[in-house]
Amino acid sequence: MDFELSDGQQMTQECAREFAEKRLIPSAGEFDEKGEFPREIVSEMADLGLMGITVPEEWDGGGMDTQAYAIAVEEISRGCASVGVMLSAHTSLACAPLLKYGSDDQKEKYLKPLASGKKLGALAMTEPGAGSDLGSVKLTARKDGEEYVLDGTKIFITNGGTADTVVVLGSTDPGAGSRGLSMFIVEKDTPGFTIGKVEDKLGIRASNTAELVFQECRIPAANLLGDEGLGFKIGLGTLDGGRIGIAAQAVGIGRAALEKAVAYSKDREQFGKAIGSFQAIQWMLADSATELDAARLLYLRAAQLKDKGARFSSEAAMAKLFASEAASRAADHAIQIHGGYGFTTEYDPERHYRDARITRIYEGTSEVMRMVIAGGLLR
Repeated sequence: MDFELSDGQQMTQECAREFAEKRLIPSAGEFDEKGEFPREIVSEMADLGLMGITVPEEWDGGGMDTQAYAIAVEEISRGCASVGVMLSAHTSLACAPLLKYGSDDQKEKYLKPLASGKKLGALAMTEPGAGSDLGSVKLTARKDGEEYVLDGTKIFITNGGTADTVVVLGSTDPGAGSRGLSMFIVEKDTPGFTIGKVEDKLGIRASNTAELVFQECRIPAANLLGDEGLGFKIGLGTLDGGRIGIAAQAVGIGRAALEKAVAYSKDREQFGKAIGSFQAIQWMLADSATELDAARLLYLRAAQLKDKGARFSSEAAMAKLFASEAASRAADHAIQIHGGYGFTTEYDPERHYRDARITRIYEGTSEVMRMVIAGGLLR
């Protein structure tokens, strides 16, 4: 692959990096401490064209490719991991399935406001008894004339409590297992749709993660996304693309931790010299830098394959697996290098450490990523 970024990709990187440095890095600690979603950030990022970055211009998007999107997520996540996952979920989990499977009417009504940043999106698939096993989804979607009636609960939904439009996985044929799943578009003010528990989390604390409750929630039959029975395919394909964004998020978090560790290694003195002169510190910095660079190349490869229309499931899983674990190691090294200070909330590495941990869980755990990779090898 060509490792040189195109002019458009470089412009996207520079734009996202400048926004992160001027707006996010100074505020990330406050966002984390308050644990409140900074909704104003959505409008600010919309003005930069980031909220619909991969959506074609005809649907009010930026018309950029997956590589540009992933690069932007990395830069934003370096500034604030909570904002990074908000962008990733909105773009790859809400906009992407609408773009690929939505009718023109659905794109006009739902995708355009999302791509322009006027509205925020989410994807609701996880349930109390259906996490890694999507085939166990219990939320029902019963056809009643010109409507579907949704009943059930979704949990751990990123952007769930703040999203204006939610793409929801439900069962239209409970006896058919995964083949009976379908995908629907639900607006936040729909009667019967309520926000349940908002999670108080270890990391990405400013990202809104919520329970969504559907009780006799009636939506127009026209809000079926794709065809009945296509939900499982839509869900898995959407997660493949989403894993590229999470890999990029992980690299951004790891970079932030590494940069803090490098700066501290230059400034902190022990035994009469900067601790960066000690081999033990140098090796931790070198390992982090190497692993994060490798992780970036992995997510760029997966993004390039996606843009070419080639299969990329295994490559996306490899990128997410490696990047998430590399970010966790980089954050751990940053705390070790900071010593006792790294264990306090006064210094950023403890936040990076907490933020990095979730990247090994959502959009497919590390264990599931290994299953996907092995499945590709044994196919």
